[in-house]
Amino acid sequence: MSAEEILVYAVELGKNFCLYFEELECDALCKEKTLHRVLRNVNSQLLVVRPDLNVAAFEDVTDQEMQSGKGMLFSIHCYKTTTPLAGLPVAFTVQVENKSYYMCCERECGKMIVRFKEGEVPKEISGESNFIFFKKTFTSCCSQAFKFEYSMEQGMFLAFEEEGYLRKLILKKLSEDEVDETMKISLCKFSQNENHNL
Repeated sequence: MSAEEILVYAVELGKNFCLYFEELECDALCKEKTLHRVLRNVNSQLLVVRPDLNVAAFEDVTDQEMQSGKGMLFSIHCYKTTTPLAGLPVAFTVQVENKSYYMCCERECGKMIVRFKEGEVPKEISGESNFIFFKKTFTSCCSQAFKFEYSMEQGMFLAFEEEGYLRKLILKKLSEDEVDETMKISLCKFSQNENHNL
């Protein structure tokens, strides 16, 4: 552990003897920009959210289904932070039948589950949040694809798992030196379907 000197200037002594300082930023996440993208897996399938069935899965999508965009076009909310973190903090929302749903993770029966709940993500977040993921480059030689680490559990990443005919969105544990293709996600522009680096 290293000691670091930080020079601060006291501004005033407030009520209840609280000391206030000048030029200090709070440790919070602040929404910086929002991008609109579809999410593709390694098999070029799109992530589709179906809240009525309580499922999110990667699927083969026809051009006609693609044009409807139902449950496929994600808003990726990028946050800036005052503390150094392992990757860009992002949150995901998706529109389905004029309702907005945000992606989050919850523990159920001892296992982490990816859920989509009705609502919006806040502009500022102070403290831990079950809907923040850290965007990281998939591998050093694959800069157009990403993996998304859950902010509250280091080493847990968004991935897909085959369940019958579905490729369900899940959280999966990954060791640092391992490469797992089920975690590889490309962010594509909706209109032209071309890859785009955040």
